[in-house]
Amino acid sequence: MGVSDSYQQWADVHVFHHPHAPAVEPSDPIAVQLAAWNRRMADTPNGELLADNVLFDTLRQRRSVSLLHVTHTLDQIIDRGVLYPSGGCLVGSVYCTPLRRVGGTYSMHNLGAYVLHRETALAAGNGHTHGTPTPLIIDIDLPPGTSRSTIGIDYLRLGEIHLQIYQDLEYLLARGERHRLRDTIIGRVRDGMPFLAACLTRTLRGTRTDPASFLDWLADAVDHLPILGYLYFEVLAEYLMLHSNAPRARDLRERREFDNWLYKDLLFAAFPGMAGRFDLARFQPRAAELAARLPGLDPTIELGHLAAYVADRVALLVCARLLTSTARDLNWRRLRWEFDDLRPHAAPLLGHLIHRELRAFGRYPDFYFYFDQYKALQAWNYWNHLDIVLPFNATMPKGEIGVNPAYPDLRHTIRQAVVTGDGSLEAVKDLDVTIAPRLIDLRHTLMRARPAAQPSGHRRQEAA
Repeated sequence: MGVSDSYQQWADVHVFHHPHAPAVEPSDPIAVQLAAWNRRMADTPNGELLADNVLFDTLRQRRSVSLLHVTHTLDQIIDRGVLYPSGGCLVGSVYCTPLRRVGGTYSMHNLGAYVLHRETALAAGNGHTHGTPTPLIIDIDLPPGTSRSTIGIDYLRLGEIHLQIYQDLEYLLARGERHRLRDTIIGRVRDGMPFLAACLTRTLRGTRTDPASFLDWLADAVDHLPILGYLYFEVLAEYLMLHSNAPRARDLRERREFDNWLYKDLLFAAFPGMAGRFDLARFQPRAAELAARLPGLDPTIELGHLAAYVADRVALLVCARLLTSTARDLNWRRLRWEFDDLRPHAAPLLGHLIHRELRAFGRYPDFYFYFDQYKALQAWNYWNHLDIVLPFNATMPKGEIGVNPAYPDLRHTIRQAVVTGDGSLEAVKDLDVTIAPRLIDLRHTLMRARPAAQPSGHRRQEAA
């Protein structure tokens, strides 16, 4: 693939938040529906936060920003003098949340407060005792030429990039391994095809199954197509952030923040083992479980409306993010189940499945780090081209913001902080630590760290 093609792919996975979006091509029914959903989302109780929020304030700063990063390996970071970025939804950046300076202290975004206080405690309860979670304040000085635009990355759109990177690196696998991987992926798509077809008919032909039955089918389909767990989670979180009218959500609306606690609490209540082992490929709650858990977490959520929203939204995003336009008129019964025959119709899905499968495929986990490092290099190149210092997770402006570690002449300071009596952060120690453009293995990060008891042969690393 040429440089121009790679650049175009990376442009396509980014979301450009502009007040006047370009007109939608009326001949593309998926694009038309996505635009209609954007209008629908804006017209929800918390929809105004889609365009006006604390995260976007941070991105539009002119001189400097302060961010919170939480680490459980402070001693290792200090010893090395380096803070490494990680992969995940922010693709090769240092995972942070916004901070707002109030006098001599810093007020945390509610997402950062959840990670620091609640998620780390849940992870410790699961046996993740690598070290005491420590808040770090990262101050970034923004050069005059950096972008002040709200340009974020939507990791759900990375499928074709994952596929292209695999094809660039696949000869690191033996011939038999490559065939076995392809057979595994084809088997997954074939087993999940009835659900994919249902998404196409629901979106393009208006064929409606009962929403609760659709969610149960979705939960079952995650076993075959793990990327559906990520879609399911993001859509459910989207709904809860947009529609909650509980006291906490109302208070946060006044602060111009989406409520991240509600969907996080739901996630860890339904799947407590995910704290410290964050893996959305295991996110598959059935409709009855949502109905049992949500009223206790937020009685303002109307369950029937939620089920219909999530069913329609997931079906649309399956068509938009996992399948190509040729899949819409394809006779799946006549498809020849070979990798190269399926690629024209489902390249993004194949890429997501390969990216996921490689984490546990034979001897490949030891190489998986380089797969993500290769992807990060491409992301850094794109961000530097557009002068983006602070990429963010654009599936929703929930508060996830990253630091581009490869930005030329990145000017930053890192300080250790403590929590004050009123819940603010106070910087207590300057650290002789720099940010370096080299990924840490995801297995050693706060959200996906391994338990304290390690199998022999696995070494711990300093984590970002």
